[in-house]
Amino acid sequence: MSDQKSQFNTEDWWSVWIGLFIFLLGLLYLSGLDMLGWVVKTNVWTDFSKSLAPMSKTYAGMSGFFSLFVTYIAFLIMLCIGAKSLGFKMGKFIYGFTVIFILTYASVLVGHFANIAANSPGDIKKFNLSWSLKLTGEAGLIVALLVGLFISNCMPKFAESLKEAARPEWYIKTAIVILGAGLGVKAVSAMGLATSVMFRGLCAIIEAYLIYWALVYLMARKYFKFSREWAAPLASGISICGVSAAIATGGAIRARPIVPIMVSSLVVIFAVFELLFLPFLAQTFLYHDPLVAGAWMGLAVKTDGAAVASGQIVDSLIRAKALTVQGINYEAGWILSTTTTVKIFIDIFIGVWAFILAVIWCTVIECRPGEKVKAVEIWYRFPKFVIGYALTFLIMLFICLNSPGIVKTAAVGAGEADIFRTTFFALTFFSIGLVSNFRKLWEEGIGRLAVVYIIALFGFIIWIGLLISWIFFHGVRPPVIGG
Repeated sequence: MSDQKSQFNTEDWWSVWIGLFIFLLGLLYLSGLDMLGWVVKTNVWTDFSKSLAPMSKTYAGMSGFFSLFVTYIAFLIMLCIGAKSLGFKMGKFIYGFTVIFILTYASVLVGHFANIAANSPGDIKKFNLSWSLKLTGEAGLIVALLVGLFISNCMPKFAESLKEAARPEWYIKTAIVILGAGLGVKAVSAMGLATSVMFRGLCAIIEAYLIYWALVYLMARKYFKFSREWAAPLASGISICGVSAAIATGGAIRARPIVPIMVSSLVVIFAVFELLFLPFLAQTFLYHDPLVAGAWMGLAVKTDGAAVASGQIVDSLIRAKALTVQGINYEAGWILSTTTTVKIFIDIFIGVWAFILAVIWCTVIECRPGEKVKAVEIWYRFPKFVIGYALTFLIMLFICLNSPGIVKTAAVGAGEADIFRTTFFALTFFSIGLVSNFRKLWEEGIGRLAVVYIIALFGFIIWIGLLISWIFFHGVRPPVIGG
């Protein structure tokens, strides 16, 4: 009995418990109870006093900085319950998490500074900016990663003191559980799009990733001599959906924690480069095929935030160029919706792929001749946080499909829960940096990993994604205003 109980007292399961708890609190919004509206939201800012605010107007009387403090306390309590159960050293964990939270949120604030984050013409005009890097608030993730890397490599004793709370896998798994709720609402909303966009998007991601994954895995194994432990998370990270896919794959094949962490670092760094140049490439060559451009962003850019941000930028850039060059005024939002739809299917695909890999690794890769694999071994190996992800997705999808009138209300509740997800993501990237010692990473082979990533991403993934986008979306155009 104690063994059975201990199976549910793991970092994997605690990501499920915490994620489901946050999801259920968000779900109470459907009954009129705003249980999460106090959580802090970070705004793009030039005036620091306006950088933070409670998520909900229900808590409008609360100052942004008090909202941040309450958010910190909520995170601390939830994680301390799990940490205590998991046997962590509580004093060190509380100290470490407090420092990590402060430095992470400072990084997030820097990343939301208008000259760094503002990416839409409206925001640039609103803040009266002469220039902007247009990186969106996701720049905060890069800042968090860099700060963590600096501490790890330049202040090793300080990094060691924070080690008890530097738990990137726990944070990202919890974030993925919460992610399911938002995807459930978006999936229902996406059903209002043209059926062809939905169908084409599904076909595109299946075809793309069956090609992507196989090619990256083959290249990593055959030409760069990586072990399966390295090749599989790398293939998933590059080809499916970046950080989430790398972590899920690492869990499915029982890879060492360092493996998905290193892949995740590369994913975030290269997503920034994609965000900086792909939208402008799409504007130059694809303004006559807008939805091809939208699908391409969803297939090529590897993190959710960066992909959707690139879709938003492309939506604005292509509509402006089409109006100028062709005199066609496309309705806003359709290019972005195509990007988002493709990305939703990709995210859903993560859980499916994790299960497939768990089965393959149990029954083929690690099965000795004559040995029969028990079904329970697949259960042990399967990443449990994917169960939480599936539950939040399916519950929200079921609720919204059965009561279409509450979709907007459900979106608000899921949106409040999603703030926790984005904060867990930020904590993940800071923690990834904090546990990433360059000397050790180099010994593990991050240089070769980066070479594989560069060759795969810029050598064929971006261009195969473009080809598949063209095959499925060529000739499909948004409605025209006044047309």
